[in-house]
Amino acid sequence: MSAQPLESDPEVRRFGITREQFDRMVGPDGYDSPPVELLEGVLVEVVPQGGEHNDVVGELGQMLAQAVRPPWRVRTHSPFAAGVRSQPEPDVAVVLRRPGAHPDTAALIVEVAQSSQRLDLVHKPRVYAAAGVPVYWVVDLPAREVVVHSDLVDGGYASVERAPWTASLEVTIGDEALTVVLEELLADGE
Repeated sequence: MSAQPLESDPEVRRFGITREQFDRMVGPDGYDSPPVELLEGVLVEVVPQGGEHNDVVGELGQMLAQAVRPPWRVRTHSPFAAGVRSQPEPDVAVVLRRPGAHPDTAALIVEVAQSSQRLDLVHKPRVYAAAGVPVYWVVDLPAREVVVHSDLVDGGYASVERAPWTASLEVTIGDEALTVVLEELLADGE
């Protein structure tokens, strides 16, 4: 997948808008149209979520919520203020709470990709890196892999590695080192 600006990617459905317009549009009365995210000043249609996607988000969100300690919080499908021109809604985010505002600091962001690989692997790494997110995971459901982005450098990630579901994924939240093995987390309860 080649990296090109989101506004010129012909494979992504988008609508031009500013963040100020976006905030007014989704105000207290909500937005009654297809679900969208604001990425790099562009409204991007969000792909509907399937059962497996929701299962992974739920299990991972619950596990992280039990593991992280204040001041960190786990949010799912909630806005993240990723700079002036981007406000994605990551599937799972470990963030610092900002009372009355969307969080703008995250230790970990996770996107679960069933059919959204292009956005999650080509465009969102740039958005999350620019926002200073130190670790970004893309759980690629069809490939049964996790693409781990880490080592922030110059608005990007110096390290991008693919790990199988059987791998131990490590992340530090505050002073707490956490290990996640998706295969174990998603195993059927017995």
